[in-house]
Amino acid sequence: MILGVPTAELLALAGLIIVAGVITGVLAGLFGIGGGALIVPVLYEVFRVLDVPDEVRFQLCVGTSIAIIVPTNVLSFLTHCGKGAVMMDVVRAWALPAVAGVAVGASIAAFAPGGVLKLAFVLIASVIAGKLLFGRDSWQIADDLPGRAGMIAYGFCIGLASSLMGISGGSVANMIMTLHGKSIHKAVATSAGLGVPITIAGTIGYVLAGLPHQQLLPPLSIGFVSLIGFALMAPVASFTAPYGARLAHALSKRRLEVAFGCFLLLACIRFVASLV
Repeated sequence: MILGVPTAELLALAGLIIVAGVITGVLAGLFGIGGGALIVPVLYEVFRVLDVPDEVRFQLCVGTSIAIIVPTNVLSFLTHCGKGAVMMDVVRAWALPAVAGVAVGASIAAFAPGGVLKLAFVLIASVIAGKLLFGRDSWQIADDLPGRAGMIAYGFCIGLASSLMGISGGSVANMIMTLHGKSIHKAVATSAGLGVPITIAGTIGYVLAGLPHQQLLPPLSIGFVSLIGFALMAPVASFTAPYGARLAHALSKRRLEVAFGCFLLLACIRFVASLV
């Protein structure tokens, strides 16, 4: 028994986290995302088994997810930079508004019940899944990204969505850029760059947001960040991220998009069921 949980069950959960870490790293490089949409549902089941109270469980999943994907985003960004595909002007335009959005999301996590974050995850993930499953490369709402005011609004929304959902913002940023005439390869690379300030700010925000709730959190947690979850998943995800980034420049991603979209829908159904 470890922390009151059968050792065999914990080992099985640890194995699941490691497998998810491998997939997370590949997704980080392949789609320009940190894989948080995959990490959060996995950690939710892990922390349920560990009897983390429901009022802080989802916040802990989101904060831990953001911390886990910091190194995967950095490695993915560096790999894409080496290929010259990152649009640094877009990263600079979105970075500060995105960090502001992250701060608002972390503030919501500090005071709102976990159900609010679950609902946000379901709404955002459903939109992303719909785009992955039914979107077409021909879909476009403009030939280029908007001016300064529009870019600030987009950046803030990307940061807010990332903070509420536990992602690096790549899924949302990719969707926005491709709908504004940017190639998928440049969108993926630029999303990886934007994910660096988002995840760093998000980790700090969720640590601070969780400090008042420390007594409800499991051992080895700092605020809403579980060091155990970070230690298990982050190294594996970081190791596999560069491979995904290389694949992004060589392979068709349609089947992976469909698989990821289906996973998101299943996760949404799971969280809706937990809200009922």
